Amino acid sequence: MKRNLFIAILVMFVIVFVPNITSTSTSVDTEISKIDDEVTKEFKKIVTLTTYTVDASQTDSTPLITASGYKLDSINPRRHRIIAISRDLKRKFGFGEKVILENAGRYNGVWYVEDLMNKRFRNKIDILINPNGKHTKIYGVIIKKI
Repeated sequence: MKRNLFIAILVMFVIVFVPNITSTSTSVDTEISKIDDEVTKEFKKIVTLTTYTVDASQTDSTPLITASGYKLDSINPRRHRIIAISRDLKRKFGFGEKVILENAGRYNGVWYVEDLMNKRFRNKIDILINPNGKHTKIYGVIIKKI
């Protein structure tokens, strides 16, 4: 008799609680999936990469200070890993933001947005190189937020 009562209670427990447990875990899984989707939706853009130096002919009258106010090393400015972005990209990338460049050859990797390009440029980034560095232009570079 006790065994039949125990089985009846167990069956009732399964009928009442198991559907709730599975629906809860399914809704939790769905929520986790939504969060994962939001995290993996990264902003990326295909741009043209050019290079510039800390020369007043390539910048403004204060070549050692970027548009964000960042002060540059005049001897080795490349060590800062700074890029200037065209103003149309400013809506997506803020000053101080870390970005990753891909398909950029030796410029692949993590860089910091600290400067703006002249308003005549669109869909471009400018890599800060050392004064004796070789100027480059690369098409099809991918820039992504970190």
